[in-house]
Amino acid sequence: MSNTYTIRTMTRAEVDLAVDWAAQEGWNPGLEDAQCYYQADPDGFLVGVLDDEPIAVISAVKYDDTFGFIGFYIVKPEYRGQGFGLKIWQAAMARLDRCNIGLDGVVEQQENYKKSGFTLAYSNRRYQGSSQMLAVRGTTEMTDLNALPHKTIERFLEPFFPVQRTRFWHAWQAQSNAMSTGLLIGGELQGVGVIRQCREGYKIGPLFAQNAQQAEAIIGALSSKVECDCAVYLDVPACNSSAVGLAEKLNMTPVFDTARMYTQMAPDIGIDKTFGVTSFEIG
Repeated sequence: MSNTYTIRTMTRAEVDLAVDWAAQEGWNPGLEDAQCYYQADPDGFLVGVLDDEPIAVISAVKYDDTFGFIGFYIVKPEYRGQGFGLKIWQAAMARLDRCNIGLDGVVEQQENYKKSGFTLAYSNRRYQGSSQMLAVRGTTEMTDLNALPHKTIERFLEPFFPVQRTRFWHAWQAQSNAMSTGLLIGGELQGVGVIRQCREGYKIGPLFAQNAQQAEAIIGALSSKVECDCAVYLDVPACNSSAVGLAEKLNMTPVFDTARMYTQMAPDIGIDKTFGVTSFEIG
């Protein structure tokens, strides 16, 4: 054994490995997350290999020259505390040099992220409910997003992310284990939601709406598409009191929080109309 540690770009198959590790950490990824995330930036996933063994992973998705997002920061338990994680972290940060970098980190690691230049913007909170309890059927204003032109959806999504991410969104909307809905009022798109099957239950994300009443209708419509009585998860910006209030009104239970942090000023991404975060892994 030469104990040679190298960091390189993942192959597409290795992104599946990163998602498997995330599942082992209890992050409950979606069944098709790897394919969708890979579309966001095929070069944005790094693996640390000790001799021939992958022991560390991280994603450093670069959306453009101004914004990137770090996720999937995992070192195999038996190799932690030996500097391997720090090296792959530094490689990820170098890849996103000069970008405003975002992440959703474990709350307990905030101080470590601050040492790398991150500042807390707000917390996100995962809530859990039951599809049967959340389901509301027969909302006439809802339409399948696949029936709408891509440009219509992209225009609606623009205020909710710092940059346009067309390839990722097309993949996200097209997942075979996901369903989407849009809220049309007077022929205008007012809200968007996607629910996808995960290792355990389903997650709703994103969920964007003009107010809590609209968001509740979208949650009901999406939950009604789930055939089993399964767990449904919703990741809510804790600083959006309307979103938190809605989750509590629906008797959803808080599971855990993450710390949304950035290296530069927090982007204006319509948090007041964000009732469900798209992804903790890539923003």
